[in-house]
Amino acid sequence: MKISTPDARKSAGLDHAKIAVLVPCYNEEVAVAKVVKAFRAALPGATIFVFDNNSTDNTAAAARAAGADVFQERHQGKGFVVRRMFTDVEADIYVLVDGDATYHAPSARLMIERLLSERLDMVVGNRVDQDEAAYRAGHRTGNRLLTSFVAYVFGPSFKDMLSGYRVFSRRFVKSFPVLSGGFEIETELTIHALELGLPAAEIDTPYFSRPIGSVSKLNTWRDGFRILRTIVNLYRAERPLMFFTGIGLVLALASIGFAIPIVVTFLETGLVPRLPTAILSMGLMMLASLSVAVGLVLDTVTRGRREVKLLAYLAHRAPGEERRRT
Repeated sequence: MKISTPDARKSAGLDHAKIAVLVPCYNEEVAVAKVVKAFRAALPGATIFVFDNNSTDNTAAAARAAGADVFQERHQGKGFVVRRMFTDVEADIYVLVDGDATYHAPSARLMIERLLSERLDMVVGNRVDQDEAAYRAGHRTGNRLLTSFVAYVFGPSFKDMLSGYRVFSRRFVKSFPVLSGGFEIETELTIHALELGLPAAEIDTPYFSRPIGSVSKLNTWRDGFRILRTIVNLYRAERPLMFFTGIGLVLALASIGFAIPIVVTFLETGLVPRLPTAILSMGLMMLASLSVAVGLVLDTVTRGRREVKLLAYLAHRAPGEERRRT
């Protein structure tokens, strides 16, 4: 099933682009209507899609009453919801925003205009908290650590890698293979852009506290470790040569460490008194060589996968190009 959006009204920088506002929700009865109304006012011609993820409250009813198109995703987790959204919704421009009423809806116009004017594929809303309770210290620290790690591994990154407020081109959405099932999705979106060198930007946007009665679903430690695990897995998948060479180097150093006393003893006495240690040293060096060989093979496979992703990406036109050719 494909869900199409009507043409947006003509406005500065937006022309007649089909804009879809995607709102993943889980138990956001208190906030979702406010989100729908805010984005309807900010983007009058956009279609607002709320995908309810097995909420136990009246999230779906509240979103529908506010004027959103509501759909259900039974697989639990934000990653599954985003996968369904990206698969089913057809548009030229996609605005992804959480349903907790913490993001600034009017900023969407600036983000879209930046995407169109510079022909970008992703614009991230860099959260600027408007009060102390909006952005918890633990989440802020974890975000900085993860952002620094991603920048070290994949190159210069964004200031707010875990922002849930983003604008995408069609070619980004339709070439992005969603693999994660939970809150790691923001990490995966960021690394996809960095890995393929896609044009992207970041815009400061106000960030507010949740409405009274609304509760965050994030757990600082649990979701932080899940995101870190996702980064490590993506590093292994996207940088296999570096990953397995690093493992091989550690094994080789351990092997040399075990071998040095044995070699010294052999040179002094002509004997090898610790045969098990010698066998262990040899085994570690063999494993080190095997690890590097695996890295070389997987690096070739990864290059092939990257080429397939790029071909899928290049199959779609740049933002705004559809309108110029029609």
